[in-house]
Amino acid sequence: MSRHTPTLFLDFDGVLHPSHAEPSSYFCKMPLLTEAIGAFNVKIIVSSSWRFQMTYTEIKMLFPDILRSKLDGMTGDAFIGPHARWNEIKTCVRDRKIENWRALDDSFFEFPKSCDELICCEGGKGLEATQVSEIQNWLSEFQLSDIF
Repeated sequence: MSRHTPTLFLDFDGVLHPSHAEPSSYFCKMPLLTEAIGAFNVKIIVSSSWRFQMTYTEIKMLFPDILRSKLDGMTGDAFIGPHARWNEIKTCVRDRKIENWRALDDSFFEFPKSCDELICCEGGKGLEATQVSEIQNWLSEFQLSDIF
């Protein structure tokens, strides 16, 4: 995948499952993510704090095959300070020269208010149809403009 491929920075808690989910409900929203991006050419970079407790290989095994093939690493070291998640993502965007990206996250306070790239979930619910639609609209527009 190239730097031109759209990239989705993915949080887990509050996105792939409600933020206070029991372990038995972890990743209950994975089918919605699969629905949202399965048919698109998109990279996934894990921005979740789970990256500090698990190896990349372990994280990859949490995903179904169709999404596992889209995984392209994790953001780097933790940033200490305001808008930590946004700063971690921006460092990755800069280092990899990523041209088109979105962050799927529930922690709106981790991003500046002016961050148009944030697709925000409600942490107590996780990924829902509203965010699926936002993701699909973004990917459809990007990939249509890429054709013409």
